[in-house]
Amino acid sequence: MENPGLIYGLAAIGPGVGLGILIGKAIEAMARQPEAIGIVRTNMFIGIAVIEALALLGFVLVFAV
Repeated sequence: MENPGLIYGLAAIGPGVGLGILIGKAIEAMARQPEAIGIVRTNMFIGIAVIEALALLGFVLVFAV
């Protein structure tokens, strides 16, 4: 394996972009409908957990290869 840091760096781009889009859209939804903040926040945190799990999976696979 040439450079595990480079591999994980490239694998982290996807979750980073995903988190940016998710959080941005959640803030936009909260601004448009303040009465739905609780539901939007709950769904946002579930989405963040799933995206972070993908990032951790990429981290583990770097060392497994």
